[in-house]
Amino acid sequence: MIRPVAEADLEAILAIWNPLIRGTAVTFNAAEKSPAELARMIAARRAEGREFLVAGAPGQVLGFASYDQFRGGNGYARAMEHTVILGEGARGRGLGRALMAAVEDHARAGGAGTMIAGISAENPAARAFHAAIGYAEIAVIPRVGWKFGRWFDLVLMQKFLS
Repeated sequence: MIRPVAEADLEAILAIWNPLIRGTAVTFNAAEKSPAELARMIAARRAEGREFLVAGAPGQVLGFASYDQFRGGNGYARAMEHTVILGEGARGRGLGRALMAAVEDHARAGGAGTMIAGISAENPAARAFHAAIGYAEIAVIPRVGWKFGRWFDLVLMQKFLS
């Protein structure tokens, strides 16, 4: 079941997200998120007409996806960038595809014309997933992420929504 996030989901989301922040290069951010920070992010996105979705029954979060404007300024108002993350046991069950379809539909309904994925070059599974759902690799930006005392490349993938 794909549904909008509820306040009761915050701790479960952080239980999935913070270990990835702490221990992997899936995200280049090294600062774990707090419930208050996550709540502010969700509220800010919703205020702009964007959504934060979860996969799972009420009280259960198997994964999540959200999106926001790709870059600041009104010239980018129809270009979005997303985040999609699944918990360990949720992979390979179609939940990532369902979350992405819901995020893309929501963004399209709000007038977005393109969706960008920013993926660590050291995450081949995410690259393959995005390719399988219609994203094309458009750029590799060398040495833009810094984590664990070393540089990481960022792969940009894009899908046109309209």
